[in-house]
Amino acid sequence: PIWAYHLSPLVLAIVMISVIELVAITGLVITRWLVVPRLHFHEGVNEGISGTVQAIGVFYGITVGLISVGVWNTYDASSDLVSKEAASIGVLYRDIQGYPDPLRTDLQAKLREYTVAIIDQVWPAQVAGKPINVGRSLLDDLQQHLYTFEPANSRQSALHNETLGAFNNLIEARRFRMGAVEAGLSSVMWSVIWIGAAISIGVAYLYRIEDLKLHIILISLMAGFLGLLIFMIVINDRPFFGDSSISSEPYKLVLRTAID
Repeated sequence: PIWAYHLSPLVLAIVMISVIELVAITGLVITRWLVVPRLHFHEGVNEGISGTVQAIGVFYGITVGLISVGVWNTYDASSDLVSKEAASIGVLYRDIQGYPDPLRTDLQAKLREYTVAIIDQVWPAQVAGKPINVGRSLLDDLQQHLYTFEPANSRQSALHNETLGAFNNLIEARRFRMGAVEAGLSSVMWSVIWIGAAISIGVAYLYRIEDLKLHIILISLMAGFLGLLIFMIVINDRPFFGDSSISSEPYKLVLRTAID
């Protein structure tokens, strides 16, 4: 849920692991109370259960590992998209410097205003999990001015073509970034993660361990480790949400160095 990303990473980790631990231990107590007494254990049953736990653990570990790699690649790719859009703004601003006034001043002002809107409006909304489409009208105006410009000589014609290419790169990077904001694991993938975790822990309930405290410790260790893995997936699954989201620093850097 979106509210989870409003928590700091440390608090979110503590909450997730604590809840998973609580559910796992509660399930263990209920299983030992209601299910285990109705089963007929024999010597060597723990070996069979251990083999099942290991088999499930291997397949679940591979699945979660692949998902973790996938969400990390998504996070890394989203960071690249941000850097690409910021770089496109800087390139376009420098190309616009070759245009005659007052067109140059108007175009640079709109591009500066767009960059400020990204930093002050778009990014806080993304972090809060409420993406907004701010800046489109500014880019539409900028595009209208570019498309109506008539080059007076070959030098201006070459510059104009280069500027249009830079503008198209900015539009493309912006669209990719906006698409990445809403991206995330599907409900099917999350079902696999949670159901797989429940099965992995649930099988371990069947171990024949006389000491309840020892059994609770083993289940707690398994649940804690699974909680850490799921926490890592949650944090990286939504790279633009929450305190651990991708920073808007590339836009601020462009604003400081290339635009101002």
